[in-house]
Amino acid sequence: MKHKQHGIIEAIFAHPIGSNIDPRQAFALIEKLGGEVTHGGNGHVIVKLGGHTHGFHDVRHSLPKDDVATLRKFLEQAGFTPETTA
Repeated sequence: MKHKQHGIIEAIFAHPIGSNIDPRQAFALIEKLGGEVTHGGNGHVIVKLGGHTHGFHDVRHSLPKDDVATLRKFLEQAGFTPETTA
């Protein structure tokens, strides 16, 4: 995994929850991990990874803290943490 992508996963798992994570980089990370990201219309992004699926709001600037927490939980359920992706 590239340094930049590892930095994104570190930011997602940081404590306290960060609020300056670029959604494009976060969704690119999902794809790099082997997942699928599609735009479902009506301002939603559908993310599939490791047999898990979740929908997020399609935001342009930075992910809201609630979405970061949800993304963290989603990645954990799919078996990905900063330790497993190092």
